[in-house]
Amino acid sequence: MDGTGHGPAAGVLRVVLLLAYPVLSHLASLRGEGLWAALALFGLVLLCLLGALARRRAWAWGALPVAALLLAWLGRSPWAWGLLQAPPVVFPLLVAWGFARSLLPGRVPLVARIVHALHARAGVPVEAALERYARRLTAAWALLLALLAAINLALALSVVPDGLLAAFGWTPWWPLDHARWSWCTNVADWGLIGGFFVAEYALRCRLFPQRPYRRAGQFVREMGRLGPAFWRDLLR
Repeated sequence: MDGTGHGPAAGVLRVVLLLAYPVLSHLASLRGEGLWAALALFGLVLLCLLGALARRRAWAWGALPVAALLLAWLGRSPWAWGLLQAPPVVFPLLVAWGFARSLLPGRVPLVARIVHALHARAGVPVEAALERYARRLTAAWALLLALLAAINLALALSVVPDGLLAAFGWTPWWPLDHARWSWCTNVADWGLIGGFFVAEYALRCRLFPQRPYRRAGQFVREMGRLGPAFWRDLLR
């Protein structure tokens, strides 16, 4: 990992940490062990601090062991479960906001920026119909992720005995245990996102047969070749 925290190794580590969260969270929910929950949350802390750690920021290196100790203590308390319910709400909402704000006047829709970058690499112009499609797809991703955040919030309210409503002594209309909550937020969410991605890709191939990539594998490789700097700047 280079000193900026944005090299190839850092990118791979970010993907690993991002994918590790639902796995660890699911294990915590199925086993009913708070330490697994603490480990899942520590992975998110490490993900957020990765850039500052690579740049050798003293505050980040000081915050990491403090976070580890705090989460280890929380792992032995009911608070770990409450914290575990926050990322499935917060993270989709943040990404949805990234898509939505790119639709504001004077901005380029997020998907359109990706389309322009892919076509520029191949030296292929972007047709007007694809521009309109990219704008609509940006809005669709924003709506999908905002809907997921809302559903996950409703699920967090319904968890017993550690959900948001139960914490205030209120009985949820549709009570869920940890395992059912996890199947929804850590498994079904990713299935829905993956299903939307695959269905959209198939539709795009049908609507726009002239494109700078022919197969799904080539599309993924071309996305990766845009480089860390592009992806870092995309949601700014």
